[in-house]
Amino acid sequence: MLAIFCAMSFILYLDRVNLAAAAGPIKAELGLSNTTLGLAFSAFGYTYAIFQLVGGWVADRFGARRTLLVCGSLWVVATIATGMIGGLVSLCLARLLLGVGEGAALPAQARAITNWVAKPQRGMVQGLTHSFSRLGNAVAPPLVAVLIALHSWRAAFFVVGAMTAVWLVIWFLYYRDDPRQHPGVSQAELARLPIAETLAANDAEPRARWGAILRRMRPTIGVYFCMVWSNTLFFSWMPIFFMQSQHLNIKDSALYSSGVFLAGVVGDLLGGVISDQLLKRTGRLAFARQSVIVVSMLGGLACFIPVLISHDVVVIASCLSGAFFFLELTIGPIWAVPMDIAPREAGTASGMLNFGAAMATIISPIVFGAVIDYTGSWTLPFAGAIGFLVLGAILALFIRPDRKVVRDLPPVATVRP
Repeated sequence: MLAIFCAMSFILYLDRVNLAAAAGPIKAELGLSNTTLGLAFSAFGYTYAIFQLVGGWVADRFGARRTLLVCGSLWVVATIATGMIGGLVSLCLARLLLGVGEGAALPAQARAITNWVAKPQRGMVQGLTHSFSRLGNAVAPPLVAVLIALHSWRAAFFVVGAMTAVWLVIWFLYYRDDPRQHPGVSQAELARLPIAETLAANDAEPRARWGAILRRMRPTIGVYFCMVWSNTLFFSWMPIFFMQSQHLNIKDSALYSSGVFLAGVVGDLLGGVISDQLLKRTGRLAFARQSVIVVSMLGGLACFIPVLISHDVVVIASCLSGAFFFLELTIGPIWAVPMDIAPREAGTASGMLNFGAAMATIISPIVFGAVIDYTGSWTLPFAGAIGFLVLGAILALFIRPDRKVVRDLPPVATVRP
């Protein structure tokens, strides 16, 4: 089951980042500026943000299996459609559709992980699955470069769309929302899972309201917004950054970009493992999540500083790799927080978390592209990222995963004499 989750994360980000990897040829063929290219990048974020909330709610009500079946179908259509675009409008429409499909994906995956993974391993599992998403980031630039050399940039979208279709069939045939209904699960394995807590077997217990969940999630959402603002610089602009700022060809740009993203693979995995180990050793849930997040923010900040002043491509690539490594340490612990706070509504809470991220993905690419066009500086946007990381480190101190969401009490039955 974990392998299926990891494969989903890999394909999810391969679908998302292949546009950035092919941005150079697409920009040249369609005659786009950096600002209009930023608009195309951000189009994904509008529907992605909306369907974070919708998808999380749907996954909690109808299960991750059906939710991701619909989402995956949309990924396939949107990804293949991107390979058929003829201009800015069709590109934006394809990205909007991809945002619909991918918007519900991570909240639904969080719902599935909550059903299948016990609390002491959730940070590690979230880190591991997200590390495969960064592996998708790393694979996308060289894969697109090879396909461009062999055929065209359009072929990259057709190939990834086909991969998504294969995963979708496996998901439908193998995954079950309730581990008790899966023939491959033993009674010993079931005994390790918090079945009653996560699957809402007791319908008499009320579900938490959205307002109550949002109040508990606000600091976490703020932290994730700050972190993703910085991460979006990598996802949307990294290959073209090396091409235009460092004057590299598409092959060398792909290699440097892959090196940066591979650092994130390690960061994703380590962040979740460290957080879970701190929880096991100290028993302090808040400390286990907060400490890793604060260190990641400050470490990313420190690595961004040399990017502002260095002109050596090796130094810049190394520092960007370090920054991405530290930022990705955040992923495991921060995605475990919704499951800690609201295990029965993990999809809804995770959707709220990723809604904050989606808002960053909308604004950040436009700001980045506009700053480049108006100032000519490819490094200035990293200065803004430093400010957001300072804010994120402060907000992380207010995350309290050890306090579960408050639920409405069921009505007390009255007995008439």
